[in-house]
Parts: sequence; C-alpha cells; structure tokens
Amino acid sequence: MPYLKLNDLDLFYELMGTGEPVIFLHSHYSRSILAFSSQLLDFQNRYACYFPDLRGHGRTRSSSLNWSTPQIAEDIAEFMERMNMQQAHLVGYSMGAGVGLYLAVNHPERVATLTAIGTSGCCEPQGAEEYEPERLLASGQQAFINQMIQRHQEAHQGNWQEYLRHTVQDWVHYPDLTEAQLSGIDCPALLISGEHDPFAGPEKTARLASLMKNSSTLIVQGASHRPHMLREQPVLVNETILEFLAKNTIH
Repeated sequence: MPYLKLNDLDLFYELMGTGEPVIFLHSHYSRSILAFSSQLLDFQNRYACYFPDLRGHGRTRSSSLNWSTPQIAEDIAEFMERMNMQQAHLVGYSMGAGVGLYLAVNHPERVATLTAIGTSGCCEPQGAEEYEPERLLASGQQAFINQMIQRHQEAHQGNWQEYLRHTVQDWVHYPDLTEAQLSGIDCPALLISGEHDPFAGPEKTARLASLMKNSSTLIVQGASHRPHMLREQPVLVNETILEFLAKNTIH
C-alpha cells in the first residue's frame, strides 16, 4: 500500500478508480476505508478516489503524536501539491468535514467542490469528555479501547491514551472558523446531515448553508450522525453526491 513522505509524516493512502480526483476525509476515531466503506464501489467507477488516513490516525506514521484539524488540512494541501493535483472534490465526514472547511477557507484554489457530512461548521463539544481514556476505563469501555489500539496502532505508536486525549481536544476546539470565513467559501458545496444528528441536524445545517452562499443541503430523514454508512441511507447519499459532482466538473 502506498505511503507518501510529507515533512514529518508518512501519509498512508489508497487510490481506487480513475477520473477526476475525489479525496475522502474521515472522522475522529476512524480511518478512511472504514469511514467510507459504503462509498467505495459507487465512486470508484467514475472518479479517482483517494482515501488517506489522516495525521494521528490509522496507518499514517509520524514521530510526533500531536495533531489537529487545521494541521490535517495543511497536510492535505501538501498531499495535493506532491501528487500534482491542482484541484479535487472533497468529501468529508464529521472531523473530515471540518478539514474540508479549513481547506476551502485557506486553500480555495485547491477545492473544486466540498461535500460536508455531519458538521455544523462550529465546534460541538458536547459528549467529548466521555472519551477521555480515564472515563472509558472507569465505564468499562474496553471493547472500544481495544478498537482504538488496533485501528490506530501505527499512528499512536502504542500510546492509545495520548491519541484519545488529542481526539477529545480536537473535538472540543474545532472547527473554529468565523462567520466571515465561512461566508467567504465560494466553491460549490453540498451539506449533508441526518435528521437526528446531534452535532448537525436540520437547523444547524440550514444555518451553515445560509453562510455558504453556493451551497445546497440534504437532510436524510430518520438518519443519525452517519447517514452515508451501512444500515442508514448510503444509496440516497451516494446518488445525491454523485449528481452534485457531475454538475460541478473540474475545468
């Protein structure tokens, strides 16, 4: 599997398909193929799909265990530069949607379109403290801890506690963008939320869309924070995103 050296980072990514590039940006606690397993087949038939494990996650390696959403956005901008990718469609979920927003703000020339799933555009810290390692141990969440140890072994070098602490801190503090910054995003954007998403939902998604003037929304009825995943409504979400991308080709 390919690695790309980016400064202090050995970035792991997978590439499937051919066509215009689409970069998939995963959530906290996940890695790319897991977060977008329900998108793999539909999208690779039409696009060159890049699935990077973001800094601090999965199989990506670094001597430093520090990471944040804005730092990851800079990694992706550098990844695109090194891959000679002038523009790409971005599809981000949760934290990855925040990464996409930072890229659209700070590197607008790189972003052909932005699909943001499960974000209000603001930090939503509620519930983050429950994922502190001490809280997880005290509440008997060993199965989740074992998942994090296994899923991110190469990224956290065996220090799963530090990984979780960084995840909580990132969850609490990002995205941290002003209304002016969000209003300055002018790429075509598709904002997707589950009807029952506690971190986005219809009202927060509508507010974000009101700031991003070149945006449209999809509220997935009956869905949660992960409407694109198996057992929710991936077919509807995939068809909506693919239609959106087809209308906004890279020139």
